[in-house]
Amino acid sequence: MINKLKITTVGNSAGIVLPKEILGRMRVEKGDTLYAIETPNGIELTPYDPEFDEQLEVAKRVMRENRNLLRKLAE
Repeated sequence: MINKLKITTVGNSAGIVLPKEILGRMRVEKGDTLYAIETPNGIELTPYDPEFDEQLEVAKRVMRENRNLLRKLAE
């Protein structure tokens, strides 16, 4: 399925309007939060997942606290 979406002005920002059928397929509705994830194929929009968000915060903390160790491992 290909949908052509137009970028529009939203206050001082820009946004897109997602058709109802896309919202339904994503199982989200107006007011929900989405992740915009950069992938090798472009930007992917996914529904907000509190469990994933918690795991992401743990990963960020581990990377911050073990920055030097992770640099050594990357060598």
